[in-house]
Amino acid sequence: MKRRDFAIGLFLAAATQSSWAQEPARPHRIAIVIPSGPVARISETGGGRFYQAIFDELRRLGEIEGQNITVDRFSGEGRPEGFVDLARQVVSRNPQVIVAMTDPIAQAVHAVSGTIPIEWIGGDPILAGLTTSLARPGGNVTGVTVYVGHEIWGKRLQILKEAAPSASKIAFLEMRTDWAANERQLREAGGRLEVSVIVMMLQESTPSEYRRVFSEIAQERPEAIVVSSDGTLVPYRQLIVELVEKSRLPAIYGWRDYVEAGALMSYGADQRELGRRLADDVHQILNGTKPGDIPIYQPTKFEFLINLKAAKAIGITIPPALLATADEVIE
Repeated sequence: MKRRDFAIGLFLAAATQSSWAQEPARPHRIAIVIPSGPVARISETGGGRFYQAIFDELRRLGEIEGQNITVDRFSGEGRPEGFVDLARQVVSRNPQVIVAMTDPIAQAVHAVSGTIPIEWIGGDPILAGLTTSLARPGGNVTGVTVYVGHEIWGKRLQILKEAAPSASKIAFLEMRTDWAANERQLREAGGRLEVSVIVMMLQESTPSEYRRVFSEIAQERPEAIVVSSDGTLVPYRQLIVELVEKSRLPAIYGWRDYVEAGALMSYGADQRELGRRLADDVHQILNGTKPGDIPIYQPTKFEFLINLKAAKAIGITIPPALLATADEVIE
């Protein structure tokens, strides 16, 4: 072989190796599954503080959609009977992490796949059968729990009683899939405050179902309403707030999203904190950490909001002592 031909061969080999070395890595694929509402809300701008915090934190950690991560979005459209079929569809895309919003979604995904890492946010993971330990989950599930004990139900009912001291009959709006997890705690809290709790269960999270249940609530004639903190209800917060306002009853909710939609009061965990922690877990899993080695996070920051405009609309006066305890008062 001539020296010139040999040199050209070496050059071409080096160029080929260089092009291989510079070939961009395949983006990580994650799936985010919500129980209800449109998938458009799974974005920095469409889903409020929680989703904004998730995508902000992912970007801060170097996980950027359209660059090095691909995000598949799925919704159960508020119909629990379809969650397992949806889970099969999600798993068939073979994502590296499945972000499961709420216990029923996580349970459906977990039943379909015991190997794909699941980053979940919901209630009590032990009661839901997702793990046996918060500190060392093991298996393929970890995440963020908003369950901090039955005391939170007592706190919400206590706030509601301070805002409406004469209330002795309270309606509780909840999805049927989650009622078993909350029944004992809510009834015990109601007993301590000498109020009876009437459970109004939603069969699915759809506009027609909310209207049906609120028509039943009107027949029961409660004096106040507690709206579940279940994430399945959140996509329809505007409709729920409007239906509560029509009833002219004081109500308390689990998330500030409702107050920002015009509701009277909310008491619950800081959504930004929850979103950041969830994103941190996703980042760790994408970079090789096993989900079973990531402790399940319990919130440490809670916020109490009061909307005085909403109070005026239904004709109640919030006691000054209660106003003084609020983290934020909307005039």
